[in-house]
Amino acid sequence: MKTKTPTKPAPAATKKNGGWPTPEQTAAVRAKHLLPLPVPMFSKPVQIVEGRLQFLYDESGKQYLDGFAGVATVSIGHSHPHFVEKLKAQIDKLQHNPPLYLHPSVGAFAKRLADKAKGANPDMDVCFFVNSGSEANEMAALLAKAYTGRHEFVAVQRSYHGRTVLTVALTGQHNWRNQAPYPAGVSFAPTDYAYRYEGTAEQSTKAALRGLEQTLKTSTSGKLAAFYAETIMGVGGTITPGKAYFPEAVDLVHKHGGLFVCDEVQAGVGRTGKHYFGIQHWGAKPDIIVMAKGLANGYPIGAVITTPAIAAAVKGMLHYNTFGGGPMAMAAADAVMDVVEKENLADNAQNVGARLWAALKDLQKRDERVGDVRGMGLMLGVELVKNAKTKEPAPELTAAVVDRMKDLGVLIGKGGLEGNTLRIKPPLCITAADADKIARVLEEALDSLKNA
Repeated sequence: MKTKTPTKPAPAATKKNGGWPTPEQTAAVRAKHLLPLPVPMFSKPVQIVEGRLQFLYDESGKQYLDGFAGVATVSIGHSHPHFVEKLKAQIDKLQHNPPLYLHPSVGAFAKRLADKAKGANPDMDVCFFVNSGSEANEMAALLAKAYTGRHEFVAVQRSYHGRTVLTVALTGQHNWRNQAPYPAGVSFAPTDYAYRYEGTAEQSTKAALRGLEQTLKTSTSGKLAAFYAETIMGVGGTITPGKAYFPEAVDLVHKHGGLFVCDEVQAGVGRTGKHYFGIQHWGAKPDIIVMAKGLANGYPIGAVITTPAIAAAVKGMLHYNTFGGGPMAMAAADAVMDVVEKENLADNAQNVGARLWAALKDLQKRDERVGDVRGMGLMLGVELVKNAKTKEPAPELTAAVVDRMKDLGVLIGKGGLEGNTLRIKPPLCITAADADKIARVLEEALDSLKNA
């Protein structure tokens, strides 16, 4: 199965190389003047200089279908006209306004976001804005400690919650835990990872819930501040808990006096389809919701949403965020919500995502190296293995597939603790034809790597 590599030039890349340096020149400057991290994803790095909705362009004008959305960040598409217009209008008026002074945009958007969150918990009514998911998760911990008067947390194995010291402590993957020593009081519960469980999916969920109960009883004092969980794991490999998991897990946490911090940094803004928040698929009520990434389509932002009762616990506390809730970030987030609503992008994620999921499941039947297909909407994962019987992870194949798909004009990501899960998280504006292309190019890449 062959796919023609797209060559349509980007609108501004009409001259040879568009006046841009070569990737090699850019890489050399980066290597000299930036810390040696992160490591570029591809064996031959790609240089992206322009984007239009679901498409990206390199310095030569080569077009790529974006199947990763800047790590689940570009929700409405690159340089969406409404997004650009709203940001330009705001920067012409006022670029920065600290929380010391009033500006109408932050309160207006906080109300709008809290109203959305009422779909997950009708009591949600208060927001706090920061600059990233890591900061938002830190703020959630501060709220939980202030409200409960406790300091212990439980997170989930294989989770990812950020890159500050506390959020790394809450992250359940050894390769990301590189900032020791960590704050005391963080324990981990098992993951509901049905593909790796020796039993049915329902049995996997029950085992994970038993594990959570045992963690609460044996690894904590029983006085919990909060339980942290992603609705669908992002960096951890798109692991998706069973339908019974969150309702019962939250009930257990509440019985131990703790709060449920729902990490929607990657799953929010309609990415999982139908709903604005991923947790709505489970019907469990979060006490605190954490957002970032797609909330502002790549503009730096983080948000915490909670109830008035929990918010009241920090009244009078000295706390401050210079950039949180600034007018540019609010304009960006407001524009995103405008587009998600007007263009019905949550429904598009559900419909196009279902089509892509079906195509990937069909590929699984034809290629035993496709061990598992999981996720919801346009937050999908494909776990690659050496063979279906042993389920031995295939990280080398995964890296090669991502590389090959890039050469064929489709960008996706990879993740999972073992590095063997393809992460497919495109902008929510992709079409059915785009979904078909992602599946087709993935199959072509696998076919070309039969002996890898």
